[in-house]
Amino acid sequence: MSAPNRNVLWGRALADELARGGVDSVVVSPGSRSTPLVTAVEEHDDLRTFSVLDERSAAYFALGRARRTGEVTPLICTSGTAAANYHPAVIEANRGRVPLLLLTADRPPELRDSGANQTVDQEKLYGDAVRWYKDLPEPEPEARKLRSLRTTVARALAEATGTPSGPVHLNCPFRKPLEPTPVEGDVPAALDPLAATGRDADRPFVTTTAGTPQLDRTDLRRLAEALSVERGLLVAGPTDPPGVDPQAVTALAHATGFPVLADPLSGLRFGGHTRVTTTVGGYDGYLDPRVTDDWPDPDAVFRIGASPTSKRLRKYLARTGARQFVVDPAGGWREAEFTATDLVVADPSRLAARLAKVVGGPDAPEWRQRWADADRTHREVIDGATGDGVEPRSTSSRLQADDGAGGYFEGAVLSDVADLAPEPATLVVSNSNPVRDADRYMPPAASGYTVLGNRGASGIDGVVSTALGAGSATTDHLTLVIGDLAYYHDSNGLLSALRCGVDATIVLINNDGGGIFHRLPIESFDPPFTESFVTPHGLDFEPTADLYALDYTAVDDREGFREAYADSVASDGTDVIDVRTNAEASQRTRERLVEATVAELVE
Repeated sequence: MSAPNRNVLWGRALADELARGGVDSVVVSPGSRSTPLVTAVEEHDDLRTFSVLDERSAAYFALGRARRTGEVTPLICTSGTAAANYHPAVIEANRGRVPLLLLTADRPPELRDSGANQTVDQEKLYGDAVRWYKDLPEPEPEARKLRSLRTTVARALAEATGTPSGPVHLNCPFRKPLEPTPVEGDVPAALDPLAATGRDADRPFVTTTAGTPQLDRTDLRRLAEALSVERGLLVAGPTDPPGVDPQAVTALAHATGFPVLADPLSGLRFGGHTRVTTTVGGYDGYLDPRVTDDWPDPDAVFRIGASPTSKRLRKYLARTGARQFVVDPAGGWREAEFTATDLVVADPSRLAARLAKVVGGPDAPEWRQRWADADRTHREVIDGATGDGVEPRSTSSRLQADDGAGGYFEGAVLSDVADLAPEPATLVVSNSNPVRDADRYMPPAASGYTVLGNRGASGIDGVVSTALGAGSATTDHLTLVIGDLAYYHDSNGLLSALRCGVDATIVLINNDGGGIFHRLPIESFDPPFTESFVTPHGLDFEPTADLYALDYTAVDDREGFREAYADSVASDGTDVIDVRTNAEASQRTRERLVEATVAELVE
């Protein structure tokens, strides 16, 4: 089919190359200058479009989808500040190694630096936060230029999923007409409309074959010898998309005899492998010097993923005299205590599988048992009578629900979600307190959960959109656990639940402000603590449900929450469960539980 003008031709070739490269979905936001791109992806049979009105939310929606799938999600926006609104999500995608392709429409080059309307400097707009940048040429109906366009798009997709994966930016200038208006003689009739003659229709115009970094046999055996010790740890931090292979890590755990300290975002805290490995999850509740000073140090630590969420774990590793191996496929340094001794540039899953075949050393069941006993003690301390007559589904969730002031303890909310979520489920936890409570109060289990969070830059913006984007990529049940400030930050992202057809259970932990600041020394200085740090807002969030056609329930105790959560899971649509809590009381409860656990372990 002949294109009515060169812009349509250009957009169709680009969209077709996205599809050939394996892209199945594109997130678009409305605007005029991006018309050739949006119409092209909309009309392509193999591309699904998600329309998200606000560009900041759109970028986080794409981020969530790409984080869940491990595959590139492209974004399309118009020129000007629209592209600037992508920037926070670009930063997270860069730090979190999430593959995105940013297609920002732009004005013709001669209008730059001229005062023309909606024209800003979009060249290298995101600096070094992207893996690759290219300013595309203006559309031309010429075979070589179209081949160049296809090659660039194919390369961009390969760069986004390279090592490390991350965002790529293509700036796309267009001049009018932007619509599919026929322009006589603009596109030669004899021109191959897609400039792909002779290429397989189901393959990219250019196929990139990227190798996987791995150690040679000599270095592998040296590493195996260093890990053939009596006491060691496998530490798994937040994983990069598409995740680590649990079977490979399990094989290494068996071969070394090391316990696995699994971050909730590692992909290893939940799953069937936890039945056959010593998987530890409560470390944030007891890795206190009063406990560990009497423990022998590990001889070796094998670390994969990003830096762990738990500050106590990071500080414990820094205190040990262990030889620490940080494994990173891109050779990145992701250890901010600067006590690691070795950087191993290799794919972690493949390396673990290979090491499992050659590592060998003295088995130390008492070392594993020390960690298992500490984790069990942690659970026993925080378990027990709830005081509200509620029986959990599993014995691993008997976390006391009272915050000490008669309210619902925030940590119990995370424990209850882990107990009640259906399988399979995608659980998205916000930054600030929710991810920390997930780390401490969601115990390892064989449950079929995928737990996600934005720990690249650890911001509280875009969390609603991230969750809904993740939910758009799976048929799993979706639960988002989010604080009130993060909910407020991205409340406009709620529109995507309706527009993009995503059902979710949104657990809104509402403590009227920035509860995490109760963890910090600034709590003792008021003013300015209350007004400038906690910032109580006094907002009623029920109208957001009315605005975005969501169901809304407010609860303030465990029984009410568990009932509301079960009802939400059993129903269609998106529900907001507004859980009213007391931030200060919950923080005092966290502290009391740590002290009680430490007391038990030092007896």
